[in-house]
Amino acid sequence: MDTVITIGRQFGSAGREIGEKVAERFGIKCYDKELLSRAAKESGFCEEMLENHDERPTNSFLYNLVMDTYSFGYNSSSFVDMPISHKVFLAQFDTIKKIASEGPCVIVGRCADYALTDFENKIDLFIYGNEECRIKRIMERYSLDENKAKDMIAKKDKQRQSYYNYYSSKKWGRADSYDLCINSSILGVDGTVHLICQYVEDFERRKK
Repeated sequence: MDTVITIGRQFGSAGREIGEKVAERFGIKCYDKELLSRAAKESGFCEEMLENHDERPTNSFLYNLVMDTYSFGYNSSSFVDMPISHKVFLAQFDTIKKIASEGPCVIVGRCADYALTDFENKIDLFIYGNEECRIKRIMERYSLDENKAKDMIAKKDKQRQSYYNYYSSKKWGRADSYDLCINSSILGVDGTVHLICQYVEDFERRKK
């Protein structure tokens, strides 16, 4: 097994949980929030700053200007003049490439598919779900009522979509941006994991 699996996901579709279980099945690492810790260590940014910009589109000009006083770790003048959100994005990009070059793994979100455009041994997945299933999952996970869960889903999906569409040359959630799009509501978490593992195994066989 030497394939890197990237997972884009709708909020509430269990994309992260599915990614973790696929990684477990293959005995490889899954990177989600762990990617931020590593990017922070390697770039010199504090982790909190990376979390504040995590999968969010560019913030206001003023915020970027204020936060720029914190920037360090890179020297070129073009980098110094860059908004903080771009710097955070580049730090994550570098980390994603390093992680992928170290061997097979699962990387959740953060434009990983785009960061690894030139990487041959990878499969790009997108996990989505039926609205009622996603609302139910978010209500349970965050102890919210239906309306608040709905609002949270809409907000998070909008953030992820804006971030992906802003930084990549592809469209978030659109079938032609990925190798395989799966509705996790149809087969459930374990069924979706099984389907992905089968897909990866067939992909590995075809490469030989």
